[in-house]
Amino acid sequence: MLNFLNSDEQQQAAILRVADDLRRGQPILVREQTRFLMVFPAEFANKQTLPAFDQIIGQKNARLLITDNRALALKVAPKGWPVVGIERPVWFTPEDMVALADPTLDLATPLKGPFKRIDQEPDILSHAAIKALKIARLLPAALVADLDDIPDGLLAVSAENILEYEHKEAELLTMVARANVPLAGAEKAQLVSFRPKSGGVEHIAIVVGDPPRGESVLARLHSECFTGDLLGSLKCDCGEQLSGAIKNIGQAGGGLILYMAQEGRGIGLTSKLKAYSLQDQGYDTVDANTALGFDVDERLFYPAAEMIKQLGFTSIRLMTNNPNKVIGLERAGISIAERVPHYFETNKYNEKYLEVKRDRTGHLL
Repeated sequence: MLNFLNSDEQQQAAILRVADDLRRGQPILVREQTRFLMVFPAEFANKQTLPAFDQIIGQKNARLLITDNRALALKVAPKGWPVVGIERPVWFTPEDMVALADPTLDLATPLKGPFKRIDQEPDILSHAAIKALKIARLLPAALVADLDDIPDGLLAVSAENILEYEHKEAELLTMVARANVPLAGAEKAQLVSFRPKSGGVEHIAIVVGDPPRGESVLARLHSECFTGDLLGSLKCDCGEQLSGAIKNIGQAGGGLILYMAQEGRGIGLTSKLKAYSLQDQGYDTVDANTALGFDVDERLFYPAAEMIKQLGFTSIRLMTNNPNKVIGLERAGISIAERVPHYFETNKYNEKYLEVKRDRTGHLL
């Protein structure tokens, strides 16, 4: 088969293919030199998939991998490792495995426990297995087993490449389309689409007016929020922040908005809805994300930095209340000349959300 991608692009495209397999409930292989780890997403466990997994691995012992955050929620004693291995209990049913991955089922399906942690520091294969699930926007919990070779029909991808995936995707971003789109609050606006050469997800830059490249441009880094930006959800302030940024930048004479495909602080829309479900049970936004097994914030800022550079800017005045955005962009090579506060009035539905932002994630509100 002809392949028009270079080696980096091929490696990234292979990771996208295995992410698609994971999202279909198919196992994948992660490799490190001559070692292979078969990885199956725990949330897809059922009476058909588990026997199929066991048939492939034969007599080898399978184990479960979860993150340290999910381990804490399951009362598994931590050891300071970001990935935790636990033994697969003999009594474990498919329903138990799904509930292990998904805390929204904790009340309806009480976990039997206790779970026995494997006292062995996770290796590169274990880290890559969990990272692959996050890339696929699935819950970071897996059934895994070591294999000596590659079973028919499974694609093996490099553990190192998986761990470098997001940085490589930023490096491979390229401008693919631009069009004038008059917006409410900024009639002179242009939308610019960026796509990785590997074929990954697109991010959009909104260029308002004609901001000079030699000056610090007013800019907003905005993660997409389907519920807030499109539906007008009152649980967050995202919609107001987006429309407010367009209006304020338009009134200032020009600037940038980077609209990043990083829903739910990088965990994806479906996982964000699961986090909302946990919030209905009394969790706050931080504890909901960690109960699901994610970090408080899974976003990286290298893609936004690359977009800013390709648009010809090196210094910005960043509209944000989040100091981590300033730190992240500066680490990615963007000079932040000023942090411009960007907040709006609360409502009865998002008051707690904004309090948690202020008190637990350091937002300057």
